[in-house]
Amino acid sequence: MTRQQLSLTALARAGFVGLSSVRAELDELADLTGLPAETLAGAISVAADPDTALSWALRLVRQAPDRAAESFRSEEDARRLFRVIGASEGIAEFFLRQPDQLEALARPTRDLPSADDLRNDLLDAVDAVDGVAAEADESGWTALRIRYRRRLVQLAAFDLEQVDPVAGFDGVAAALSDLAAAALDASLAVARRMTVGTGPGRFPEAQVRATPFAVIGMGKAGARELNYLSDVDVIFVTEGVEDAGLEPGRTVDIATRLAMLTMRGIYEPAIEPGLWEVDPNLRPEGKDGALVRTLESHLAYYDRWAKGWEFQALLKARPLAGNRALGERYVDALAPKVWSSASRENFVESVQRMRVRVTENIPDDEVHYQLKLGPGGLRDVEFTVQLLQLVHGQTDERVRQRDTLGALAALAAQGYIGREESAAFSHDYRSLRLMEHRLQLRRLTRTHLMPREEADVRILARATGLAANADQLLATWNEIKHRVRGLHERLFYRPLLSAVAATSSEDARLAGGAGLTSGQAEARLAAIGFRDPRGALAHIGALTSGVSRRATIQRHLLPVMLQWFADGPDPDYGLLTFRRLSEELGGTHWYLRMLRDSSGAAERLTRVLSGSRFAGELLGRIPESAAWLESEDELRPRPAALLRDETAAILARHESVDAAASALRAMRRREVLRLAISGILGFATIEELAHGLTDVNENIIGGVLQAVRSARGESDQFEFAVIAMGRFGGRELGFGSDADVMYVFRPLDAEQDAANRGALAIVSELNRLTEDNRLPLDLDIGLRPEGKNGPPARSLESYRAYYRRWSLTWEAQALLRARGIAGDAALLADFAELADEVRYPDDIGEQQVREVKRIKARVENERLPQGADPSRHLKLGRGSLSDVEWFVQLIQLEHAAEVTALRTTSTLDALAAAAAHGFVTEEDAARLRDAWLFASRTRSAMTLWTDKTADVLPSDRVALDGVARLMEYPPGSASRLEEDYLAVTRRARQVFERGFYGLPLRPPPTA
Repeated sequence: MTRQQLSLTALARAGFVGLSSVRAELDELADLTGLPAETLAGAISVAADPDTALSWALRLVRQAPDRAAESFRSEEDARRLFRVIGASEGIAEFFLRQPDQLEALARPTRDLPSADDLRNDLLDAVDAVDGVAAEADESGWTALRIRYRRRLVQLAAFDLEQVDPVAGFDGVAAALSDLAAAALDASLAVARRMTVGTGPGRFPEAQVRATPFAVIGMGKAGARELNYLSDVDVIFVTEGVEDAGLEPGRTVDIATRLAMLTMRGIYEPAIEPGLWEVDPNLRPEGKDGALVRTLESHLAYYDRWAKGWEFQALLKARPLAGNRALGERYVDALAPKVWSSASRENFVESVQRMRVRVTENIPDDEVHYQLKLGPGGLRDVEFTVQLLQLVHGQTDERVRQRDTLGALAALAAQGYIGREESAAFSHDYRSLRLMEHRLQLRRLTRTHLMPREEADVRILARATGLAANADQLLATWNEIKHRVRGLHERLFYRPLLSAVAATSSEDARLAGGAGLTSGQAEARLAAIGFRDPRGALAHIGALTSGVSRRATIQRHLLPVMLQWFADGPDPDYGLLTFRRLSEELGGTHWYLRMLRDSSGAAERLTRVLSGSRFAGELLGRIPESAAWLESEDELRPRPAALLRDETAAILARHESVDAAASALRAMRRREVLRLAISGILGFATIEELAHGLTDVNENIIGGVLQAVRSARGESDQFEFAVIAMGRFGGRELGFGSDADVMYVFRPLDAEQDAANRGALAIVSELNRLTEDNRLPLDLDIGLRPEGKNGPPARSLESYRAYYRRWSLTWEAQALLRARGIAGDAALLADFAELADEVRYPDDIGEQQVREVKRIKARVENERLPQGADPSRHLKLGRGSLSDVEWFVQLIQLEHAAEVTALRTTSTLDALAAAAAHGFVTEEDAARLRDAWLFASRTRSAMTLWTDKTADVLPSDRVALDGVARLMEYPPGSASRLEEDYLAVTRRARQVFERGFYGLPLRPPPTA
């Protein structure tokens, strides 16, 4: 009992599944071959499917004992046979039909045969002399097929014995392709013999021999990457021969007969089954086109009628059989058309759509099992590689490779894809192809579907060596699919590809360092929009000179990026800043790869750099932020809660107040840059930018205040708070806006004077620690009581006393946008209550209303800079920001006591509430809103464009066009921006004058 269990265990370890019958079958095979059962069990353990291998071995020995006996002379011989028939029932069936061919495994196959060896061997099988076979009947086809399969057996034996079959895939695929080419040559030799003679379909031997006839391999056959049972895609070509008196029409007739017979010799049923399908449907006009054309006819078709996908198909074309010289002329003549096809309009998009259609046409129940066509399958790799080749091969002959793996290596070597991506793609492609090989080898049938039964997956796992069992193989396959799909989507849908495909050859040479003189290059740069072409050429040289991988990748990127820079308002500054950024980041592992591979990062970078000196200068100081350009999520304003969390972490990390403040200033610069890029690229509205800038400034003030208070240890002595005023209080900041604030304190245990000194010290520290020469933050206290003459900080009671006794109307008006932003919560709440009493009076007299109007008139007359055009001043001009804000604030002063919806620090929210409650018509409110938003957008755009704060709409057309581009106008829109601004503010001014200076504002509706 114990011995039987051990034997069963040994059999299970050998890979057997049907243990109940294995012992008897092994004993029978041992009796028939003379090898001990234990030896046979050890030999059979190398088989992918030991049960099937044992069953086939018994059948072979029973049917042809003498021939089969030679395969069992030793354990090594037996192992060789078991390895082959255990992986391929198709080969086992061949041995049953042709037992003499067992001799093919008599010796191990140490090396792969050459293409010439295979061609000569198969021609010998049909007794060909000078390309014409001896026999004119189907016996030639039978001999050809037997010899082909004998060679296939030897290739399979070599393949299955590889220690690393993934690495060995390339050589096996090439040999299979050479074997297919040899078979076509041998079949053509038989076809020539069958074409010679008299009668229908026969021609004089001299004419048959003189007819040039070439078989062009397409697809995997052309690339030397065939499977064990692929369709072989071909195109047939001929030409006239004047010396032999053969007109093109005559040669086409003869060649058509040869083509038909050659294909029949490969796949038509006979004594020995056909080999594989010969598919000529990639020819011009497909199935509707002539089977054979002359070379001249082919060229005419591709010049006039061919579609983009037909050039993609020709990428792998090579002479496969027949007349080599004619085949080479065909390939050479079409190569320029293939490598210029990507310049066709919408070429890249058409290839991308084709890949989508391939996936959509897979039956629903097959999508998950497709090794070839499905997502993450072979086609994802092949389409990606071919598209990259066709786009970059226009100007770079080094990537013009036929085979997928060679093309991947070339694309990586020249910097078009990353070396890591190339290695991953190559390994995964080989692994998928290996699985495909083993699936087809098993029954010598054409399939690309992963098995659905666990037993079949287990056999595939053993056959490939990729996994120990079915579950592991499925897990490995899913990992491969995920990686392949991810790389495919990242590389195949690069925005850069369409731009490269559309780049002119002249522009492509700008960064290549060849083909253009410096004068020609400068002229071209000037023509596309650079104002300093000589300087631009110097930047290009600095970026692309040398033989480093960085310079190589820059040479690929720059032709497209130069055009994108030229499309921007300031290409010279954009290129200069790009050079600085690249010198800073070019040595990192991610920067150039991101620009080359990501979906839109390169184009976004050119838009930012050529459109904004503000962002360009900040980006130069924070170069690592370029990584955001890869992700839209990274370019959106960060929520205030996240800013607070980061601030808390900074304060926890730094014991020194100065160190914490330094980190907070760096954080503010980073977040303002994020907002600037977001605004430039259109990821945030002007309201979102205003809220984001407000949050960022609130965050640094609150963080620094917390650090200072903690360091001083006075929290139990007095309370302190910061009140935001003006646009800061209204959450309406723009780029370059000051931060208007007031400071308030309240003594607790401290005396008034001590609390006052402590508060003033905090104010001083806030000013010192928030000061940033790289990105100024001006904490402006000009709106405090008594203005410049008042103390920087007051106690809450001092504010209360002042507002009760001395407050002027303009100070109540200023409080309309007062909002607590940092400090002690109780003090903030009490200050808000005090502010409400002042800014929302129960009754505002006519005198106070007249005072507001008088001050507004004075502001217009006195505060407008001397010589400034009132129609162009964004802040104080007619119909601009101040008109809208004063209009709204007067409504708030008059009616917010009764209408709580008006109690808001936001200008736009208050305007909406005023319209909702009938204080202004919806139409007039819309005009005011449009003007306020337009002026706000323009003001921020001017800061982004110039990196300076300004309030007057520029008259310089270049500057005005730059501002317009940031506001999403098309190029050359300086006048249009000017006209739009003047029109929108003119309409707002009409509303303002009518409602503010003219007719009294409408009272609230009665209940």
